[in-house]
Amino acid sequence: MNDPWKSRRPPRPEAPRQDTPWRDARPARAPREGGGGGAGSSGSGSGPGPGRQEELRLYGVNAVRAAFERRPSAMRKLYLSEAMIPKLQPLLKWCVSNRVGYRVVEAEDLDRLAGSQHHEGVVADLLREPVPALADWLPTLRRGPALLLWLDGVGNPHNFGAILRSAAHFGVAAILLPEHSPLALSGAAARVAEGGAEAVPLVRLPRAAQADEMLHDAGFVLAATLVEGGDDLFATPAPQRLVYVMGAEGEGMDRALAQACDLRLSIPGSGAVESLNVASATAVLLAHWRARVPQR
Repeated sequence: MNDPWKSRRPPRPEAPRQDTPWRDARPARAPREGGGGGAGSSGSGSGPGPGRQEELRLYGVNAVRAAFERRPSAMRKLYLSEAMIPKLQPLLKWCVSNRVGYRVVEAEDLDRLAGSQHHEGVVADLLREPVPALADWLPTLRRGPALLLWLDGVGNPHNFGAILRSAAHFGVAAILLPEHSPLALSGAAARVAEGGAEAVPLVRLPRAAQADEMLHDAGFVLAATLVEGGDDLFATPAPQRLVYVMGAEGEGMDRALAQACDLRLSIPGSGAVESLNVASATAVLLAHWRARVPQR
């Protein structure tokens, strides 16, 4: 195929054994977790000590199930409502077999642990997955069509979660985080992603110029996404290997970064509103590329 960009760069589970960490019994109160919990960290908030891997607090059925199915060994603690026992049988049995503690708690305890009422009856603490550097991750990427997302300043966890969900749906190979970006997976983002956070890896970029060079060497075309002033997305050929660079909510993209990209694209609309938000725009961009580029 000609590529115009080719030359360019059940029942209640059985009771745990007496030597398991926790009994399957409802405590009067769940323990208070330090550090504000709901944003996605657990513990005292001072960060992991030497040699310790940071923990992530997840909540929501699909987010917890997806993490368990993909990396069960990362599970550290589980809290759930009594109503969720029949729905989480495989996870509870695994906890019993692997001596991972779980507690049946009241709804207000889950509210406090999650820092949210949107926990759907389950909260879990698990080890946070390390974020590889671009130089380490790129050699693992398969050849052929590939789509990446570079998030330049996206910070809202609900937008991030929606982006993760769309990225998982449309088969994005990775989400690229700028060198000093504070953006990280949180419980809120993972819940909104509905399991998508486990399907799309996060990758850390080096400084922008070096990242640009490495991505071009790997055959990628970089496309800045602009609210206005860019070429019509729907009238522009879609490169086989493409990086969409998404700007921050409100402020948009860094001008220097936009100028350094190979393409500058805008999504045409009726003009009734100024623009789509970053999560909605991302879904449109990903759907467009998926429709234009045959998948192998």
